[in-house]
Amino acid sequence: QVQLVESGGGLVQAGGSLRLSCAASGRTFSTFVMGWFRQAPGKEREFVAAITWSGTNTLYSDSVKGRFTISRDNTKNAVYLQMNSLKPEDTAVYYCTARSGSAIYYDARKYDFWGRGTQVTVSS
Repeated sequence: QVQLVESGGGLVQAGGSLRLSCAASGRTFSTFVMGWFRQAPGKEREFVAAITWSGTNTLYSDSVKGRFTISRDNTKNAVYLQMNSLKPEDTAVYYCTARSGSAIYYDARKYDFWGRGTQVTVSS
């Protein structure tokens, strides 16, 4: 099992920045692909970004590409999401997720472990 705990959410004005953190515990963190998804009210959970265990490969959704950056620190069992130039449409609950293996998927069903989420609200 892998336990994931997100932090860093909050209320920010449009154009502002936030940095989300995800602390992992349990099985060997460094062998997992880590990712972030988000879910707005009334919408399906959507892929935001993911990073391979080495940090060499990353993938972003088109809606956040160029504004968000995912990173990880395997020595701290942590993954981060730096969010810049935030927009009201970025408002959602953001979830940290992990999957064993080396492939990155857009499909939430491919991920094995999930945190409880952290709320991000961007005001206009």
